[in-house]
Amino acid sequence: MPASAPADGSAGRPGRGGDRGQVAIEFVGMLPLILLLVAAVWEGVLIGYAFSLAGNAADEAARAGAVHGAAECDAAAKEHIGSAWSVRVSCGPAGNLYKAEVSLRVPVLVPGLDTGLRIDGHGGAAKEQE
Repeated sequence: MPASAPADGSAGRPGRGGDRGQVAIEFVGMLPLILLLVAAVWEGVLIGYAFSLAGNAADEAARAGAVHGAAECDAAAKEHIGSAWSVRVSCGPAGNLYKAEVSLRVPVLVPGLDTGLRIDGHGGAAKEQE
């Protein structure tokens, strides 16, 4: 190291400290993009969860409807879906099958805020006699 260079290694940098605070400024600039990315990933998780809920609820509803009828079909569909989700259930016989359709509205970030996107789940079970 030349004799005229400062001991702190700041040779060639203008002023005192040069790049001090640069990381903080870059973080503040990137923070909105990071938050937007996290929100987009979370919304994707909610959409996937809605597919899972709708499919499972339709299967449960079809099984209950095949054995006990339409009243049990509706109750079974709503049993595992929280009250924050907007749900619509339709059940009925179709030949030798009992079919159920469950439709959920996908929330925006948290259940209760609606996007307007609907996810449908379909289920069917063979009719049974008690």
